[in-house]
Amino acid sequence: MLKWLWLSALVIVLDQASKRLVDASMQLYETIELLPLFQLTYVRNPGASFSFLAGAGGWQRWLFVGIASTASVAMVFWLKHLPKERHWEAAAWALVLGGALGNLIDRIAYGYVIDFLDAFYQHWHFPAFNVADSAITVGVAILLIDALLVARQTEQARK
Repeated sequence: MLKWLWLSALVIVLDQASKRLVDASMQLYETIELLPLFQLTYVRNPGASFSFLAGAGGWQRWLFVGIASTASVAMVFWLKHLPKERHWEAAAWALVLGGALGNLIDRIAYGYVIDFLDAFYQHWHFPAFNVADSAITVGVAILLIDALLVARQTEQARK
């Protein structure tokens, strides 16, 4: 199932290209309004999801590099050993892998992750995110849906 690594590569290319574009064309904390509930806001996140450990002083960079590196190796191993009929699961893992590697590149190169997608309602803002984060979220959602469908099929087969 390593044939799905093209999807990981596509996520990495789109993620890195979009981050370079934002970095080159926007000032830090600049906002560009696009839709009533969505805008671009350039921020740098030295932490993990939802800025977890963002203010930890720098050591978290290498913790997150280690976690992402280990998880990426595990995902490649998992993909390699996944049965050929598990297409949805393979695509999902490829999305998660591409997202993890996209953010890993930022962490190694800069010590932070570039985020810029900003969804909000009135004064409430969801934490800014990027293409890599989106790929991870979609991949995990597919994994959950796939797991539920497989569990349902297994239960029906037992009846």
